[in-house]
Amino acid sequence: MKSKLVPIAALFAAALASPAIPAQKKYDPGASDTEIRIGNTNPYSGPASAYGTIGKTITAYFKMVDDQGGINGRKINFISYDDAYSPPKTVEMVRKLVEQDNVLFVFQTLGTPSNTAIHKYMNMKKVPQLHVATGASKWNDPKNFPWTMGWQPNYQTEARIYAKNILQTKPDVKIGVLYQNDDYGKDYLKGLKDGLGDKAAKAIVAEVSYEVSDPTVDSQIVQLQASGANVFFNVGTPKFAAQAIRKAYDIGWKPVQYLNNVSSSIGAVLTPAGLEKSVGIITTAYLKDYSDAQWANDPAVKRWESFMKKYYPAGDLNDISNMYGYTVARTLEQVLKQCGDNLTRENVMKQAASMKGQYIDTLLPGITITTSDNDYAPIESVQMQRFNGKRWERFGEVMGN
Repeated sequence: MKSKLVPIAALFAAALASPAIPAQKKYDPGASDTEIRIGNTNPYSGPASAYGTIGKTITAYFKMVDDQGGINGRKINFISYDDAYSPPKTVEMVRKLVEQDNVLFVFQTLGTPSNTAIHKYMNMKKVPQLHVATGASKWNDPKNFPWTMGWQPNYQTEARIYAKNILQTKPDVKIGVLYQNDDYGKDYLKGLKDGLGDKAAKAIVAEVSYEVSDPTVDSQIVQLQASGANVFFNVGTPKFAAQAIRKAYDIGWKPVQYLNNVSSSIGAVLTPAGLEKSVGIITTAYLKDYSDAQWANDPAVKRWESFMKKYYPAGDLNDISNMYGYTVARTLEQVLKQCGDNLTRENVMKQAASMKGQYIDTLLPGITITTSDNDYAPIESVQMQRFNGKRWERFGEVMGN
């Protein structure tokens, strides 16, 4: 029996006539044709409440996104709870987000102690703990914690940069360190010691810690002054950083001051401390600062200003935390755009780990976002800056790991 041969042309015509099969949509809990549910905790109250403005900025950003049609046609349901910077409260709120609110993932949960408390839980549940609001080095560990990713520059890297600057500018250095007694503070302290190398033991003459439950750090600053330190490394969250700056000035202690980036806000830290008391403080930057005259006519900063005035008018334009919240929200928007119709938790992490030199125009020039499946540190460069009494003035080159 002869086989019947179908002409190639007929096969081609049949293929053209067949309806195209659309790409299959894939969803995990928290995603649908119309919605993406995202969870968050922020300290809207408590000792770190100055950071609560970040959650408010992100909420406002996604309101703007929804007004513009959402992401790939889906509206963002951003559910944010107050954890008061209390790790047990964070655990309670995040369990609610994952197990009751059924969010697709949590995003920008704030604080090293708070994120440490949920770290193992999120990875056990295989729910992304994405772009956490802390620069602790532990968030870049995709091998052991593949569901957790940081965003901002690493605390240890930042402290090593300060150490390098100190060694270059202060040969007779005697360093006094104030740090929060948790993983956040200890990460900065380790980075400083690593950066000083074999000079660390001699260079650091005092290490004084505080607890987040302490009312003030006044006694710690008096102790550091008594040590004879001529360099002060201030590793405090906004409330305590401001207290330390003010107290040092008031008792006549005049060391060279280095302030950790997470408390570099003019609005939330330097203004309460006293602008005149903050002159000369050195920190790092990776975001464009509204108070910097260089960006007065910058299109990206102008767009941010318009966004703030329309969607978050109560927000302080001189609080860098509001630029931070806007920029990290834009990062997430890019990740979700890349996800397309595959809104599974696995794909969210895959896309977050696939950023290749992404530039968001509210970052400083030369600073980009790059990740891979074995590198979960999106931003690894900063530039140094010094406060002149009115604004930050950047100096030197963009530096990284």
